Amino acid sequence: MTASDRTSQTARRERIIQEMADDLDEELEMEMDDSRLDELLDETDALGPTVDRRLYFRELLRLQGELVKLQDWVQSEKKKVVVLFEGRDSAGKGGVIKRITQRLNPRICRIAALPAPSERERTQWYFQRYVSHLPAGGEMVLFDRSWYNRAGIERVMGFCTDEQYQEFFKTVPEFERMLIRSGIILVKYWFSITDDEQQFRFTMRIKDPLKQWKLSPMDVEARSRWESYTKAKETMLEHTHLPDSPWWIVDAVDKKRARLNCISHLLTQIPYQDVTHVPVVLPARVRNPDYHRGPIPPEMYVPSKY
Repeated sequence: MTASDRTSQTARRERIIQEMADDLDEELEMEMDDSRLDELLDETDALGPTVDRRLYFRELLRLQGELVKLQDWVQSEKKKVVVLFEGRDSAGKGGVIKRITQRLNPRICRIAALPAPSERERTQWYFQRYVSHLPAGGEMVLFDRSWYNRAGIERVMGFCTDEQYQEFFKTVPEFERMLIRSGIILVKYWFSITDDEQQFRFTMRIKDPLKQWKLSPMDVEARSRWESYTKAKETMLEHTHLPDSPWWIVDAVDKKRARLNCISHLLTQIPYQDVTHVPVVLPARVRNPDYHRGPIPPEMYVPSKY
């Protein structure tokens, strides 16, 4: 090997290391954001010991590697996967969803986070607006809140009648059985946090200008109705924890543990297998001697401030 080859190989290795570091930085940015929130309120004693940071990153990257395998299997076998994420405000649903989708293809694994129903949607069959977001073959859909809004916020805040509420419990078991009979793999998670932990996380959002947008007037109102939400959750679980579509409870007081536990459990709920891929070989670059790249005006470039 010539000195030139060794120099080229060293440069390539350094470039690969830098690329891998850039990938890790994406996760580190989110973790730094979480840590910054924790430090905003140093007088609290609500923070307990969490999972070791090195273990957390090692396990998260390993689990994300398995999620990529799951994605390949879903696409290859044309499977349909629906995962519901429910829980109180600030319970950590969004953080887990971010870590699941972080390394996946958004065309295969997408998030459905529906806003409040429009006037027209309120006159439709209740499940109608959710049906349009269900996956086709080869897709995964993660519902950041779902049709269980009716059993939670709509019930507690008075957005539905008692008749609509009771009808929901009559309909949802058969609705979910229909989804399963159609070939959909359905997994349901409830993220559970304590009263004190929600108080702490809401306080963080109030103090942090980068997070204040997460605290809506509805969230503030819901905070005063903790016990009503607890009763609604208990009734929901009683009626909809079914043999063919059970609920899984995620202890979410420790955010890092909740992410690892939820992703690890999700992987056990779907019988995915490794998919053999044909090795990718890049074709030779075609060069046309008659082609000359034209100049780009300097004013078209974004200023290099960094």
